[in-house]
Amino acid sequence: MKNLLEIFWVSLKLGCTSFGGPTAHLGYFQNEYVKKRKWVTDAQYADLVALSQFLPGPASSQVGMGIGLLRGGIIGSIVSFLGFTMPSVVVLIVFAMLLMSDSFDFSWVQGLKLVAVAIVAQAILDLSKKLLPTWKHYTLAGIALIALLLLKSPFTQIAVIVIAAVLGYLLFKGTVGPLTNIAVPISKKLGGFLLCLFFLLLIGLPFITNTTNYYWLDLFEKFYTAGALVFGGGHVVLPLLETQFVTSGILSASEFLAGYGLTQAVPGPLFTFAAYIGTVTNGPLGGLFATFAIFLPAFLLILGAFPFWYEMSRNPKLRGAVIGMNAAVVGILAAAFVTPILSETIHNGQDFLFACLLFLLLVRFKQPPWIIVLCGLIIGIVVY
Repeated sequence: MKNLLEIFWVSLKLGCTSFGGPTAHLGYFQNEYVKKRKWVTDAQYADLVALSQFLPGPASSQVGMGIGLLRGGIIGSIVSFLGFTMPSVVVLIVFAMLLMSDSFDFSWVQGLKLVAVAIVAQAILDLSKKLLPTWKHYTLAGIALIALLLLKSPFTQIAVIVIAAVLGYLLFKGTVGPLTNIAVPISKKLGGFLLCLFFLLLIGLPFITNTTNYYWLDLFEKFYTAGALVFGGGHVVLPLLETQFVTSGILSASEFLAGYGLTQAVPGPLFTFAAYIGTVTNGPLGGLFATFAIFLPAFLLILGAFPFWYEMSRNPKLRGAVIGMNAAVVGILAAAFVTPILSETIHNGQDFLFACLLFLLLVRFKQPPWIIVLCGLIIGIVVY
């Protein structure tokens, strides 16, 4: 019980302070789970990030679920998810219930975006030192970076991971890398069942809803399908949900965009946008229901794939492929750092100066992330 409470508390703290989107979240996680608490090694963390990038769904939430699984089993995975997701869900449900007609001033959020720049820059720096020991590793990371910057498709990162695995197998065959020899707290039999359940729901729900015409089941299918088909981060869920709720006339475009703007202003995963939509359409219970439905695919996938992925990572013959994927992960993080984090945050010399100051506080003066978030919030309110 003490272990589960610790998992919940740490993930809750991250859920209250992790601003900046999924890539920034991975930076916060790396600092908290790898550097500070040493719950996982750099190699284990990189393997988990590679898996989450390969699977559809919210990458940062899946990484959090995976770390919770390693730390406290299936219950630990659920507890980790609840802690990280609950703060933004509560805030979005409350905002939706207020039904405020006036638009909010989000200019202060710029300070929190600057925090994300500092956090992600530190994560890339740390992972590069650990996962890119030779020019071959840097080359793979560079290829991943260039591909993701030039090819703007949500499926690009999946292709990058696959190509990096093939190149890594050829380049690093027989290389002894950092092994992820851990006890996976879930069997392959249970993992296979969860993967089958994921596909059964994905294929079966549309058929059942078309034949039964039951409202809550139809609502569940809309959110489940959106959560199951998103590749490339939480922002990609926007067009799917827009099709499901705006095009169909359930929500107005102004209501939809106002909720998405609010989601950008709160910490935690972008998938909690579903809590806002569910609350606007069906009250607080609808918000919780929508949150469960949109995150369920991510839970089934990460837990289902976990035992197979880590068995592969420990296989000496396939270790080169895993090393290649880990190098690509650094490139993927670097690409997301360039765009959208840098491109949407650094607009002038003032932005650059504040980002550098926050980075120095984090790296040079070893201040904890919550101090950096507080400084960014003060900068956002006072300056912007």
